[in-house]
Amino acid sequence: MDVLTPEQRQRNMTGIRSRDTKPELLLRRGLHAAGLRFRLHVATLPGRPDMVFPRYHAVILVHGCFWHGHDCPLFRLPATRPEFWATKILGNRERDRCTAQALRATGWRMLTVWECSLKGPARQPLAEIMDHCVGFIRGEAQEVALAGMWPA
Repeated sequence: MDVLTPEQRQRNMTGIRSRDTKPELLLRRGLHAAGLRFRLHVATLPGRPDMVFPRYHAVILVHGCFWHGHDCPLFRLPATRPEFWATKILGNRERDRCTAQALRATGWRMLTVWECSLKGPARQPLAEIMDHCVGFIRGEAQEVALAGMWPA
């Protein structure tokens, strides 16, 4: 049973944004301070990546652990309407897989940064994450997903 009224739940869900999230803004500030310039949410690329670095032919996707069904402590399937949420999150994961395939097929390098790497019990030092992102963008690091201790 949901502890919030339908109006309260709607107000909460309306406040959740798909862009300009705290993890995304944190990464953007750090990468900009490192001298990297990027474009945001380019509509002509599959999946509208969060940050696009055309000069390096690289993109960074910042994924929220709940919305993308990451296997970490920040993800927990809601007890209310579990069938709806399971279907929704499964659809998001399938769309993520198709987006990754399409980006790679068009020659883009892709790095996924998970929310749990920036907050929660398994967060990594921000300097370490920034170093890896900068290395990836410049072609010095490999394409992996940055997450706490959990696989992507």
